[in-house]
Amino acid sequence: MKHIYTSVDIGSDTIKVVTAELYKGKLNLLAASSAKSKGIKKGLITDVNMATASLKQAIAEVEDMLGIKIKKVITTIPSYFAEFTKIDGEIKISNEQHMVTGDDVIKVLQQSMRAKLTSNKEMVTIIPIDFSVDSKTGIMDPKGMTGNILRARGILISTPKKNIYSVVSLIESIGIEVIDISLNSIGDINALKTKGMEEKLGAIINIGCETTTVSIYNKNILIKNSIIGMAGKDVDSDIAYMYKIDLETAKKIKEKFALAHKKYASNSEIYELNGDRKINQLEVSEYAMSRLEDILSLAKKELLELTNREMEYIIITGGMSNMNHFDLVAESIFGKNVTIGNVKLIGIRNNKYSSAIGNIVYFINKLKIKGKNYTMVSDSDMEVLSSTKKNLINVSNDSMLGKVFGYFFGE
Repeated sequence: MKHIYTSVDIGSDTIKVVTAELYKGKLNLLAASSAKSKGIKKGLITDVNMATASLKQAIAEVEDMLGIKIKKVITTIPSYFAEFTKIDGEIKISNEQHMVTGDDVIKVLQQSMRAKLTSNKEMVTIIPIDFSVDSKTGIMDPKGMTGNILRARGILISTPKKNIYSVVSLIESIGIEVIDISLNSIGDINALKTKGMEEKLGAIINIGCETTTVSIYNKNILIKNSIIGMAGKDVDSDIAYMYKIDLETAKKIKEKFALAHKKYASNSEIYELNGDRKINQLEVSEYAMSRLEDILSLAKKELLELTNREMEYIIITGGMSNMNHFDLVAESIFGKNVTIGNVKLIGIRNNKYSSAIGNIVYFINKLKIKGKNYTMVSDSDMEVLSSTKKNLINVSNDSMLGKVFGYFFGE
């Protein structure tokens, strides 16, 4: 059976929508779109009507590719004032066989979070650290084991309710059901993690349009994050100011012409503006490089504020990391320990999609540990999808969140 999932990432610059299928253990891209955001500032919705129009455009582009209507999605929500609380709990294994089931895993995590939320906070997810069955400890997936007592340790992630409800309400206002929510930082680790990171302490820096998110992970579990109010748009503003041009033109120059590091920029490479004005690549790259150094230096300082422990890896992602020679700027600030994220899903090579893709992986992991089978597409839509698939990108409650998967977690 094929399983189809759609993820929405509402950013300040673009709204990203990704639809992928899980088939025989392999995740394949079916469709992806990126529409210009309007009515959204620093990840928060400031104009509902404009944001709705942008969302509809992004969804419509994917629907056109798929030939079916998107009815259910998972979505990212802003991580402002997110809290990370270590929790633990235990339950009796009550079935006749005393065998741990997916429902038992759900129950023990629900029990562990009781009385942990404050009145103005809403749960985003619980990421399990490990489980214990009687005297056996350090278990990652206890299903199928037998015993009397199931214990769990995890990280409860919560945010202000308005962070969640504003996004969920926006999506549901266009007739699409939100099945689950997550943070960009959770998506990033699931999209970018590699073998060997599961035992390390590290960081991912996601440079967006208006904000940069700095996140710390212990054994691939998100434990802290922070947001910096400087990002890609500041590079655009610098270029716009120096050449007295509008921001859209400046952004185009940044993306198509400027280099992130001046080392390989050419003084003879010319970008022609209207009115016979000319920009050489070396000069504009120096402006871009200077601002990128500021952003990364702030991120480095923020890491030191979050922890005094040494990072065993640092990954940089987000749309800005796609700039040519970005790795040279990153190394100048963080040394050789830094790498640029590499989205591995065939059909998408742009790091701005890392959060959207990773949250599909995270959602699938939740289903796996719960022992559940789920797809966001009906049988009738699956038939339509199968007939049009050759044209797709594919290459190989009290809580609004408690509807289906809101109380659950990751690997």
